[in-house]
Amino acid sequence: MSSYVPILVLGALALAFALFSVVAGSLTGPKRYNRAKLDSYECGIEPTPQPVGGGRFPIKYYLTAMLFIVFDIEIIFLYPWAVTFDSLGIFGLVEMLLFIVTVFVAYAYVWRRGGLEWD
Repeated sequence: MSSYVPILVLGALALAFALFSVVAGSLTGPKRYNRAKLDSYECGIEPTPQPVGGGRFPIKYYLTAMLFIVFDIEIIFLYPWAVTFDSLGIFGLVEMLLFIVTVFVAYAYVWRRGGLEWD
């Protein structure tokens, strides 16, 4: 049980800091509200009313998110491999080369199809 004490102390410190930051910000922050501050924020653009059905959303956002997930998963697989590289031997090297080639082919395909370009 004594080995968990540092983790519990760190968690308590993190919780105390988070609570202190929220309370101190609400007590010391300016309280001058106006119509512009109470409106929803859309990256500096004036908010526009949404259509009843929600409207169409460009597919490029979803494709970019999926590409991010694919390449993020590649990094997740590369990290444990790099940590245990010595113990895997030649088998681990060949497997990782096949994995990297597969991901690179997918990257080249997306690049040639224009999936990384923003119009």
